[in-house]
Formats: sequence, C-alpha cells, structure tokens
Amino acid sequence: MKGSLRRTLWVGAVVALTATFAPVATAFGAGSVTTTFTKVQDWGTGHEARVTITNGSDAAVSTWRIEFDLPAGSSISSSWDADVTRSGNHYVAVKKSWAGPLAPGTSFSWGYNGSGPYAAPLNCTINGASCGGGGTPPTTPPPTTPPPTTPPDPGGKKIVGYFAEWGVYARNYHVKNIHTSGSASKLTHILYAFGNTTGGRCAIGDSYADYEKAYTAADSVDGVADTWDQPLRGSFNQLRKLKQMYPHLKVIWSFGGWTWSGGFTQAAQNPTAFAESCYNLVEDPRWADVFDGIDVDWEYPNACGLSCDSSGPNAFKNVVSALRARFGSNALVTAAITADGSNGGKIDATDYAGAAQHLNWIMPMTYDYFGAFNPQGPTAPHSPLTSYPGIPQQGFWSDAAIQKLKGKGVPANKLLLGVGFYGRGWTGVTQAAPGGTATGAAPGTYEAGIEDYKVLKNTCPATGTVGGTAYAKCGSNWWSYDTPATINGKMTYANNQGLGGAFFWELSGDTGNGELIGAIKGGLG
Repeated sequence: MKGSLRRTLWVGAVVALTATFAPVATAFGAGSVTTTFTKVQDWGTGHEARVTITNGSDAAVSTWRIEFDLPAGSSISSSWDADVTRSGNHYVAVKKSWAGPLAPGTSFSWGYNGSGPYAAPLNCTINGASCGGGGTPPTTPPPTTPPPTTPPDPGGKKIVGYFAEWGVYARNYHVKNIHTSGSASKLTHILYAFGNTTGGRCAIGDSYADYEKAYTAADSVDGVADTWDQPLRGSFNQLRKLKQMYPHLKVIWSFGGWTWSGGFTQAAQNPTAFAESCYNLVEDPRWADVFDGIDVDWEYPNACGLSCDSSGPNAFKNVVSALRARFGSNALVTAAITADGSNGGKIDATDYAGAAQHLNWIMPMTYDYFGAFNPQGPTAPHSPLTSYPGIPQQGFWSDAAIQKLKGKGVPANKLLLGVGFYGRGWTGVTQAAPGGTATGAAPGTYEAGIEDYKVLKNTCPATGTVGGTAYAKCGSNWWSYDTPATINGKMTYANNQGLGGAFFWELSGDTGNGELIGAIKGGLG
C-alpha cells in the first residue's frame, strides 16, 4: 500500500432481486423454545436465510443445538454467528462460544447463504426435541413484510472498501459517514485497517479508535450516544451498529499494511502460533460479532517494503494456510498483495497461486505505481490500467499484474481490481502531458504528494486521460487520479476479465455522497 496514507463469507454468483420479493418464514416449536427459518432473499441460483431461536420459557437457555436436513437442490455454502457442520444433506448448528445464554423472552439469530432456491428444512430438532411436532414443515407459508435490506451485490461482484482507523482523528471520518454518504448500501465488505503484527502476533493497532472512543449521539451511526459503562465503544461498536442497519455487510479486520508488515517475518517462522493469536484477537468475545474474517496485508513477502523479508517463496502460503486452518471454512480469509507485474518483480517472489487456494479472494494493489516518492519525476499516473508510450517502468500497470497472476494459476474470480480514491502529484512541473520533470511533491492536505479525490475534483479537475486513468496540470502542480468516468472503464475491464469485483483505498477520499463508490457499483452492474 502507500507510505503513511496506507491503507461472507460467500463467493457465489447472485443476481439482483426484484422489488416484489417477499420473504417467507418457517417456524417450528420445541416446547417453549422456538426456531424460525426466514427466507431473507432468493435469487434462484442461491438464497440467504436467517434462523432465529426464541426462548419462550422462564429459564435461561445456556446452549442450543439445531439439527436439520435440506432437500436435494438446496445446500448451505456459508454461515455466520453459528458453528455449522454438514454430513451429506444433514446439518448441525451450535451456539458460538462468544454468544452468552439466551435469557427468557429473548431471541438470537444466525444466518447462512445457500446454493439453489430456498427450501424449508426437514426433520428439524432443537436440543434433541422435535422442531416440527412430528410433521413436515410447511413449504409455502404466507408472505411477510420484507425487511429493510438491500439487494445482493450486482452479478455476485464484490465491492470492498477500506476504513482507516486513524481517519477518526484529523480526517473526522467515522463509521457514520459510511451510512450518510450512501456508501453502506453499495458496499459488500468493509476492510478495517489496520491491526498490528508486532512480535509475529496479531495485536491491536489503536485501542482508543478501535474500542474506547465514546461517540456522541450526533456522531453515532444510529443517533444513540455511548455510555461510560458500556462494554464496547469506538469504531468497533459503530461497525456493529452499521451491520445491524445493513445486514448484507461483512466486515474484515486487516492486519499489516505498509507500516506494520514487519511482524509477518517472525509470523512466518511459526504460522500456527501466529494464526492462534489472530483468531483469539478477532474472535474476542467483546467484538466477535463485528468481524467476519481476517485480511493479510503483508508488504511484502520475500521482498522489500518498509523493511525487507527473506522468508522464502512459501512463507506467505504457509501463513494464510495456517489462518484458514484456524479460522475454518466459514470465515473470510483474504489478502492484499503487490501489483508489481514486472519480470522478476514482487509477484514473482512469492507463491501467490499456491496461497490462493486458502483465500476467499486476493486484492493486488493496482495503484501507487508512480508518485512523488520520485521527487524529480517523470510525472506518471499512479494507477494506470494499461501501458502507454513512455511509461517509466515496464509491468507497472494494472493489467500487467492481473495477467501475471492469472498466468500463474490464480483464478480470475478470486482477483479484485484495486482503485485509489486519491491522487498523487508533483510540483515544479511545466509539461502538461505525462513524462515531465518536477521539483518535488505537490502540496496535500495531510501529506505532500497525496490528495483526496473529493478535493482534487474541485481544485484540479481532470483534463486528460492516459493508460485508462486521468490526470491534470494546475499551475505548476501535476496530479493523476481516477474519476467516475475512468472507474467505469476499469469496471468494464474487470467484467471482461471475469474478475471477482473491485476494492478501493479508502472511504474518506470519496465525496460526501459517495460519487466514486457509486461509479464502481454502476460499472460492475
């Protein structure tokens, strides 16, 4: 990722629902404890269901175990908030370790995505007692009012955005802004950046921003202020509230980044211990329901970033394999990786194809190719989609990285295309076209040489395109960045290549009405 700017479970194909959809529920009773299966969404080739356990007794239910069968043509492909195992068409769901007892009169819900059309479960039991009262559950109950959920992502494409934990400070960007900008309804996943990797272990990055900061009613997602004695505050609690408002959203905790990747070298010496530490942190009972998995942002395995790693070409594969083994098949395990498509470059240094089998998807960081970290230039767009005459470095464009990864055997649908919601720029430039000389980094609001799209669209509007991205010269400053128009072209490329979707760094760079994320969603549609 970039200097100090740094940056479920289901991967099936879905199509948008029509507005006339009405979910159905199938309820079974087991004494005074009931279990309700609700069809949340059904798009023919797949579906989403919610399972609710309600304790109607006068005593707490310390644990629960639901067993049921699904008819042929319907199966569970992923689940959340319950531990689900399968044997043939028979499923067993048990309470997560972090979920407390079910008090009298309360309910708990877990959910799953399935392949095939929704079908009501058969032979259902809860804690050993019959759920259906000895009969086959009804398969066509009356429709109920649709819940306020958003449709599935377009064409099964993922739209993944980074939320930077430090954005709550100078940038004054909070989880609430994901809601008010309209971005939450367009995203499929949020990457929370970053957790630390110190000492070869997963560790908290910023405890105040993560779970200590008290939010006022005005700054809170749901307009409810934090109290001094509540068990979880900060961005973690705000993300919990956001997920309650947008049930389709999944949140992944990303570890590493440019600054904190050094610990991966030690992690590679004992991947099992590293994975155990990460699992214990991500699944901490205080916030286990917030996160749907873990993301590895190692910059860079067997190569150099802020520090150099020489763990060998199998280190990355070993680390993500250990994470997958510890987190299990239902959790999301993803990775942001280098986009260096040059011969003998960073992609060639690591067995990314071998690692891909353990990952839900891979995000080559197809931005930051060029910038004022070379203060004299030549000026060049930091996120070119394709090559162009005079590009300063061969293999430093998005398509080069995508083709190299595909050529090594990484499935196209496991690759997401990266987009930067910011520009990189130089000053002291006299030439409008790319390839000019410079004297240093252009001034930026938070860091020289970098500026948000929401600022640049007004202060230095794009005047030209090159390599599938945009640039502009304003006075002696030269900037390159993506616009809604160039993003549309990149999404057309992603569709044509059969990619799994797109991701971006990061949410606070967009306009207050989510202009760029709207372009991503529209382009992938």
